[in-house]
Amino acid sequence: MVCLGNICRSPLADGLLKSKVEELGLDVKVDSAGTSNYHVGHSPDARMRATARERGISIDELEARQFIVQDFDDFELIYAMDQSNFQNIIALARTPEDKAKVHLILNESHPNKNLEVPDPYFGGDQGFIEVYELLDEATDAIIKNRLMQ
Repeated sequence: MVCLGNICRSPLADGLLKSKVEELGLDVKVDSAGTSNYHVGHSPDARMRATARERGISIDELEARQFIVQDFDDFELIYAMDQSNFQNIIALARTPEDKAKVHLILNESHPNKNLEVPDPYFGGDQGFIEVYELLDEATDAIIKNRLMQ
């Protein structure tokens, strides 16, 4: 799960998917990162932590890190939250196989629409709720489309 700073969207997607795969007993490694190094070592945004906690998901233990080339080797699927981060990830790809691992996350719940998860950082509480709803739906689709086959 990859966004810009790894403090809002991607840690929420990380927490949602981890919670769901644990509940289903699936052996799946889930992680998140940012394409920038702005917040490396920081906890997720307090507003996103509160939004998740209110809905039964804890992301308090997560710590921001930057996406690195090694992630192409460590993960089979890499989900970008938006087109800008998608392009930043693709720019690090070494091979066509690396590029094939990268997807826009909302294409799981809205196939071929290339929709973006909006960054709630500079907005109000409603933006965090909207992001939660989008990512809850997308992570359900990931389980159905990718992990339960």
